[in-house]
Amino acid sequence: MVYFLTFNCYGSWLPGDERGWVEPDHGIRDPNSGLHKYCQGNMADEPYLLDLPRANIVLTAIQEVCRFRNWDLIAAHVRTNHVHLIVDGLQEPDRAIVQFKASATRALRAKRIWARGGSTRALTSRSALDQAIRYVIAQQGESMALVAPPVKIRQQTRKQTDRGQERAELVHEVDAIAVG
Repeated sequence: MVYFLTFNCYGSWLPGDERGWVEPDHGIRDPNSGLHKYCQGNMADEPYLLDLPRANIVLTAIQEVCRFRNWDLIAAHVRTNHVHLIVDGLQEPDRAIVQFKASATRALRAKRIWARGGSTRALTSRSALDQAIRYVIAQQGESMALVAPPVKIRQQTRKQTDRGQERAELVHEVDAIAVG
């Protein structure tokens, strides 16, 4: 299954934020300055932001996790305050976010980098996949952008499953480049 994953740096997008915010299981919420101030007051550390060298480290850690787990990284965009990924081959997307965060944290040798949780959205159609790739690569702006284009999707290949059935599989080639 292909998933669109998003996770934020610690303290960079708190509940109540003036840009709106996402509440798990409830979706997008309106700004709430009182809630935002409350959350700011309860932060254990300063907000964490990624500069270009740190963003490169995060992208490398993500790529290493994908190689180790045999996941296909279709697109990645590491911003100053959040990360977008499109990854194929995940069975448990919530665990994948934990693994990506843990690997990046170890690589950065830092304590508190990421906000809790993250967003996982299954991409169940080619149209949804194309739209998510466009969003990750082309609609995030250029400032501090690390992306994994060009995404070259080769022709479909056929693979035998462990039960002898054939299944179609898209094969992706991704080369990471730094922008900005």
